[in-house]
Amino acid sequence: MASSAPVSAQDAASKQNFAIIQPGATEADIIRKAANVVSSPRQLRWQQLELTAFFHVGVNTFTNREWGTGKEDPAIFNPTQLDARQWVRVAKEAGIKQVILTAKHHDGFCLWPTATTEHSVKNSPWKNGNGDVVQDVAEACREYGIGFGVYLSPWDMNSLVYGSDAYNDLFVEQLTELLTKYGRVDEVWFDGANGEGPNGKKQVYDFDRWYRHIRKLQPAATIAIMGPDVRWVGTETGYGRETEWSVVPADNLDQTATAANSQQAVAFKPTGDMRGEVLGSREQIRNAKGLVWYPAETDVSIRPGWFYHPAEDDKVKSPEKLLDIYYSSVGRNGVLLLNIPPDTRGLIHESDVKALQGWTKLRHDTFSKNFAEGAKVKASGKYKKAMLDGKYETHFTTKSERDTTATIELKLKGEHTFDVLMLQENISVGQRIEKFVLEYWQEGQWQKAAEGTTVGYKRLLRFEPVTASKVRLRIESSRLNPTISEIGLYKNALEGAAYSANERE
Repeated sequence: MASSAPVSAQDAASKQNFAIIQPGATEADIIRKAANVVSSPRQLRWQQLELTAFFHVGVNTFTNREWGTGKEDPAIFNPTQLDARQWVRVAKEAGIKQVILTAKHHDGFCLWPTATTEHSVKNSPWKNGNGDVVQDVAEACREYGIGFGVYLSPWDMNSLVYGSDAYNDLFVEQLTELLTKYGRVDEVWFDGANGEGPNGKKQVYDFDRWYRHIRKLQPAATIAIMGPDVRWVGTETGYGRETEWSVVPADNLDQTATAANSQQAVAFKPTGDMRGEVLGSREQIRNAKGLVWYPAETDVSIRPGWFYHPAEDDKVKSPEKLLDIYYSSVGRNGVLLLNIPPDTRGLIHESDVKALQGWTKLRHDTFSKNFAEGAKVKASGKYKKAMLDGKYETHFTTKSERDTTATIELKLKGEHTFDVLMLQENISVGQRIEKFVLEYWQEGQWQKAAEGTTVGYKRLLRFEPVTASKVRLRIESSRLNPTISEIGLYKNALEGAAYSANERE
């Protein structure tokens, strides 16, 4: 029997990242559809990044504020040592795979010499008005081989046309500049902030038009978090849900547009509360009119604020805190978006660099040794060796769709002490596992080490250290047949903190 189970081209082509639920569908029909909703190629690429970074920088960096007013003089922007290569290098050395620059925040100040407004770097003393932060970061990303994304605030407290149809036109012009002048853009990030402009009016954002424009100019770009590809996890603490489904109800799918254009159209508009404790459970999808693959991005700043403040140089999150956040974001089927704000010099501050280096070492020391590697696998199913082959695209599964439970026993190469479990599903097939238990063999019987609900792209569970030579994973509930791409057992490098999973902000 072959040791791998790649997704065939035919299977992949037949799966989509949405499903329409017909009136009268049974619960079994809905569960089957939910099990077969998969990530789009751009969503899969995004999920596999695991670690991304924000660079919040602008006039707020120099006013020492979190939110500007739109009345700032561009002359205050003058980072005399700005080095985007240092920013990107620091991020890459921390294992971060993609960065997002705040090209324009709510104050309307643009970090590139846009033709749409005078409120930009072209009227600052930095590089005598000839600088372009967007270009510097884009070039650094290409040099270091990581993804490049832009944040463009829909709210603009400087624009005189904000609150009118003309602003939506201006916003499209700004998107056009950003998406045509700087090479490949991997992510476009919107938030939902919507306040008043200089004229006291609020804007009706034309998100549909913006989405279509992005798809036209940068079809591979992920649109987050006010967008159809990625949603906000619901907090800015870095902590995701214990139960995180990527398949969630979507009662506003445009069936006509979906049928006509498949995934080329933006037929899904994010609406409703996406911040509940559990999204996408059987109870929640039972009455859904549609389902969509809509994964969670978990954002947090390395400092208390999002922009740089000198008073926070000694308040940077510790490597230990960042590790706890990693377990609670990437380890809960999310992607971590960690903000690292450049300082007034235009550099990532030494305090932030030191914390990132410590965090990177903790992760390396924990995950460099998988005690499950080389184990003998005993399971009833197909492609058992795929769980330990180091290839995400291969997976173990049960013999048929009716086999919604599984027991996987691993006989380790000797006795080892471990306190971290890593599981991955193949989300190219779907997200299916609903409940699982890890047990270890001790004194002639199985003892419970840990238990969890969803897995998704990656699940990391910490537990009290155990010493064993034999473990088993019991999948107790799944939507159709479960898949396991990879399984790992690790020893947390952070002594005495292996079971700090309940720590919160």
